[in-house]
Amino acid sequence: MADPMRIRAAVAGDETTVRVLMSHIMEPGTRRDAAGALIPGHFIKDVEATHNGKVVLEAAFSGAVAQNPFLSFKFKGGAKGDKVVVKWVDTKGDTRTDEALIA
Repeated sequence: MADPMRIRAAVAGDETTVRVLMSHIMEPGTRRDAAGALIPGHFIKDVEATHNGKVVLEAAFSGAVAQNPFLSFKFKGGAKGDKVVVKWVDTKGDTRTDEALIA
């Protein structure tokens, strides 16, 4: 199982900024091992973030995203103490869901 995501969410005025560090190898599927065999792709393909159950971000990643990707986004309508949930699905069907409260 993947390590937990590090999620930080803070509100300033009417905007909430969310910063997420995801732990994942993000193997693109284009590299070769020492024997010359292609290393199969294994990367996060879908990311969804919700605020109090409402989707505020949907993203589609590819093998071109670096290992342990960092994602930052903003949305309006958040308040201190509200819950932000981030979920990802990778190319092998593995998932990870973590949450944080807005500070």
